[in-house]
Amino acid sequence: MTTDETPNIPKLNFDINGGLVIKAAASSSSADFDFFEGKWKLRNKKLRSRLSNCTEWIEFESTQEMYKILNGIGNIDNFLATFDGHPFEGMTVRLFDLETKLWSIYWADSSRGKLDPPVVGSFENKVGHFFTKDVFNGKPVLMVFRWDARDKENPVWSQALSEDKGINWEWNWYMYMSKIK
Repeated sequence: MTTDETPNIPKLNFDINGGLVIKAAASSSSADFDFFEGKWKLRNKKLRSRLSNCTEWIEFESTQEMYKILNGIGNIDNFLATFDGHPFEGMTVRLFDLETKLWSIYWADSSRGKLDPPVVGSFENKVGHFFTKDVFNGKPVLMVFRWDARDKENPVWSQALSEDKGINWEWNWYMYMSKIK
């Protein structure tokens, strides 16, 4: 996938109060992220500026290592990169809810030192979509993380924001991953 391709996003549903209604795919399981266990080299393409009609992409390499926790119903990874000559570290915690069959993905990084609200979702046919409501530059947005694990040796993670409740999406970050043997 190149940044010229626009990944498909499932239609979003909202409750009467405007909350996101997220239901797990029938095939959702605690093994959905098993492909990601281990060490990875990542080629990143990130928009320089989000939701500003920016078309300039920054490219950089990073590494990531994931391991399972909680007897396999969760996992943690560390993301290591350098931005503008400064070291950057991110951390993801993913938890699988055994009742709802939904994954919650939490992110924190060294630039802010706080845990973001989770994106929530599941995989279907080895492609996962995870959503949340958030605020970006003082405006309410929807955020999606998309995991494409159809090629488990070279998965692709991507992120997009929407200012119009999911009608239009700006894809702002892609990670092309290669397993380190």
